[in-house]
Amino acid sequence: MRYRVDAPLPGMPRRRADVLFTRARVAVFVDGCFWHACPEHRTSPAHNGAWWARKLEANVARDRETDARLADAGWTALRFWEHEDAVRAADDVAAAVRSARDGP
Repeated sequence: MRYRVDAPLPGMPRRRADVLFTRARVAVFVDGCFWHACPEHRTSPAHNGAWWARKLEANVARDRETDARLADAGWTALRFWEHEDAVRAADDVAAAVRSARDGP
C-alpha cells in the first residue's frame, strides 16, 4: 500500500493528514488527546482557561469540518486517538484501503 506521511489535503490549504492513501482516497488522522479534546483524557488548563477552551473547541470543529469536506469529495476519513491500540488501528486502515481499492 502506497501512502504519504504528513500530506496536504486536496483542496484544503493548511490542513494535513497524518497518513494519506491518495489512490484509495483514505485520509488517516491520529488525534492527540489534549489538542483534540479526547473524551477520556481531556484536560483543561487552569491558566488562561477560557482561551484554551475556545482553542480546543475550534480544533474539534475544524476536525468535523475536515471530515465532512473529505466525505463530500469522496474520501474516507479515519480518526484514531493517540492512546488507541496501534495494531487495531492499522488493521482498520488496511481494511478501509482494501475496500476502497477493490470496491464494494
